[in-house]
Amino acid sequence: MPTVFLALGGAKLPDVNDALRKSFYFHCQRAKNEQQQPPQILTGRANMTTSTPVVSTTLDYPRRQGKVRDVYDLGDQLLIVSTDRISAFDWVLPNGIPSKGVVLTQLSRFWFNQLSVDNHMISTELPTTGEWDDAARENLAGRIMFTKKAEVIPFECVVRGYLEGSGWREYQDHGQVCGIALPGGLRQCDRLAEPIFTPATKATSGHDMNVSFEFMVNALGADVANQMRDLSLQVYNQGSLLASERGILIADTKFEWGWHDGKLILIDEVLTPDSSRFWPANDYRPGQAQPSFDKQFVREWLMQSGWDRNSPPPVLPDDVVQQTSDKYLKAFEMLTGHALTSGG
Repeated sequence: MPTVFLALGGAKLPDVNDALRKSFYFHCQRAKNEQQQPPQILTGRANMTTSTPVVSTTLDYPRRQGKVRDVYDLGDQLLIVSTDRISAFDWVLPNGIPSKGVVLTQLSRFWFNQLSVDNHMISTELPTTGEWDDAARENLAGRIMFTKKAEVIPFECVVRGYLEGSGWREYQDHGQVCGIALPGGLRQCDRLAEPIFTPATKATSGHDMNVSFEFMVNALGADVANQMRDLSLQVYNQGSLLASERGILIADTKFEWGWHDGKLILIDEVLTPDSSRFWPANDYRPGQAQPSFDKQFVREWLMQSGWDRNSPPPVLPDDVVQQTSDKYLKAFEMLTGHALTSGG
């Protein structure tokens, strides 16, 4: 399956894995807004699902690339482009997942509009400024978000409603998760009596490190740490209630918060298949690993592939790519009540 580099206003190669460089470009021109005003908005929408992944973008603004997102500094706000890159075990994989970035942006948009907390979202619409050809519009539609600028607080705010992943491993070894003692006899994927808040340090590279809440308090102060914990639990409870009504269990998730105009706001993505474990409620069976609508499917394939996790990762087979895309699209449809092509 081919992969797309979408180049706007230049043909700079992306600073992600070298294997991506074997792909080709869609070219279009992007004119800067000379007055540096917020871009105008399109009223229409393009088809938001494409068969060819978009793994990198290049616009005429300062860019920072994360594992999945290309973040552009527009001066008084940010433009965040969710690409179709997928990461696992701290590596960006060579090929992308079709429509994944659109799911991440549109599902975050859905949640930002549902949740009762302040957030960084301004708009998810394409700008009308500049010249955009049909290929650019088709491949960028649905995957961009204009946001407020925020001072990021360097902690991942993890909330766990079920016992799985690193929490399950720590419980098996120590009977606790991030310093929180849990009852004996719990099974893999058991639902916890109450959701627990288990923060992690936010690493600029490599893997985040789980820490205790006391560590977070010492780093940020009790007032800020308590506020972040309480808001994270509030968002998880509100989101998991809605998701469960629509057939999805949110086993755990992570949030990021930042300061904007002296106020804590929710930033980055929220309650997506990249930041959360989504389990189909009808198939839930505690005591074993669960089927999921997230990238755990890719992790499991990689673990069975013989990859050593120290060398560049293998290319995902087409069937794994397609099944992963289907899982992301299914999660979106179940949570929002409509298919992605209806406009997010």
